[in-house]
Amino acid sequence: MLTGKDNAKGMLCLMLHAHLPFVRHPEYEDFLEEDWLYEAITETYIPLINMMNGLLRDGVDFRLTMSLTPPLVSMLSDGLLQSRYLRHIELLIELAEKEITRTQFQPEYQELARMYLRKFHECRKTFADQYHCNLITAFKDLQDSGKLEIVTCGATHGFMPLMEVVPNAVKAQVAVARQSYEAAFGRSPRGIWNGECGYFPGLDRVLADNQIRHFFVDTHGVLNASKRPKYGVFAPLYCPTGVAAFARDVESSKSVWSAEEGYPGDLNYREFYRDIGFDLDYEYIRPYIHESGLRINTGIKYYKITGRTTDKQPYSEKRALEIAASHAGNFMYNREKQVEYLAGLMDRPPIIVSPYDAELFGHWWYEGPEFLNFLLRKIHHDQNTLDLCTPSEYLEKYPSNQVAVPSMSSWGAKGYAEVWLEGSNDWIYRHLHKAAERMVELANNYKSTDDGLTTRALNQAARELLLAQSSDWAFIMKTRTMVEYAVKRTKDHVLGFSDLYFMIKSGQIDEAYLQRLEWKNNIFPFLDFRVYAD
Repeated sequence: MLTGKDNAKGMLCLMLHAHLPFVRHPEYEDFLEEDWLYEAITETYIPLINMMNGLLRDGVDFRLTMSLTPPLVSMLSDGLLQSRYLRHIELLIELAEKEITRTQFQPEYQELARMYLRKFHECRKTFADQYHCNLITAFKDLQDSGKLEIVTCGATHGFMPLMEVVPNAVKAQVAVARQSYEAAFGRSPRGIWNGECGYFPGLDRVLADNQIRHFFVDTHGVLNASKRPKYGVFAPLYCPTGVAAFARDVESSKSVWSAEEGYPGDLNYREFYRDIGFDLDYEYIRPYIHESGLRINTGIKYYKITGRTTDKQPYSEKRALEIAASHAGNFMYNREKQVEYLAGLMDRPPIIVSPYDAELFGHWWYEGPEFLNFLLRKIHHDQNTLDLCTPSEYLEKYPSNQVAVPSMSSWGAKGYAEVWLEGSNDWIYRHLHKAAERMVELANNYKSTDDGLTTRALNQAARELLLAQSSDWAFIMKTRTMVEYAVKRTKDHVLGFSDLYFMIKSGQIDEAYLQRLEWKNNIFPFLDFRVYAD
């Protein structure tokens, strides 16, 4: 059921897409890219969990929708990464304690050091004491409470429109995603976030085959559908298969995403790009950066955005939270006015779908979780125009919707896959397509095998292909961030797959080589290679 505002004129669906690529390197003691996970746990996932638990504690009726992608679920469930995060947060606690001493004659900075120490202790308590190092338990409990709907995503966040040439590869991405979700949450997923919001006509047939009832597209996916959408993006479309497509609302997204106009650019918010890992004396900070000596972000940042200047001013948590509360009120007011206008044009309440990367909230926009906290409380207490809902709740209340086929689309620059297919990354697809064709060949030829070693090799070949298909590698190549790592991961997984392919075909499987791949790339322990068979 919805949150129960009987006289509401419209609905708001807040959707947070939580995803990180599968990065797990047991062969190294300290691997730089694993910090992506540890930072997201500290700055996004635990703050969101604590925020939602606080709403439950205070009797605030709310609804959120989140995707937790299979790679993220796998990493949050992995014992090695759990133990490494515990080590990570304990080092941050130690560093914050030292910072309190170092800043004893700088009261504005010492106050911030105490803030970080308090928050790091809260993170450790939530992670280790409350959830015994497995945050999936927290998200499952929140979903079971009825306040959070968790949707899945393609097995490794594969970009489906560029996989269409091998249909069985698309089917495998969706089927493995469903299996991963069922293993983690004890139920089947009702919805899916297709990687990079990518859709092509016909994808909904694969979703329907896996009992998935809804997915999300960017605005133009619905506006350019096969039939003119009667309600624009303010009601879902049913594909001919009966799977519903919910489209992103531009207006509400712009207020958060826009670098020029969005809330996160307020000058009082915390500056992301100034960190003590780069600012402080090297010997002092040495134990808390990468073991190679490379300076990295620690997460302790003392300055506010201030403006386009190198003379950054100290951050004030109190002032930033006041601004976050004001922005939450502004966002709610604008959505109220939006639905009041739309309600006069429609014969049903409009739904405003506002999807964001979850990691924006807390990691990039430090005050983001508090913005959501203020927003959800204000919607509950301070108005009756808006009702919060999840996609599944909307479909239960309004089961009759227009039928049309959304257009091929993505989000990202220009909206038609250019981010994932252009000069920097187009070389990967001939290799991914050939590997996918070969995986289908293996699955069809060996689906009756009862040989244990061959089955293990086939399952690992499927893992290597899935990991190679992660859209993150193409995205990183395009954005020129960690290009060397993205190229290496793509090549390593394609080569690992090819080695296994020829070993299986020749009947000469190197078990030691296979064991090493199983040890390193242990995602989806339940995987059965037959998911690729015709």
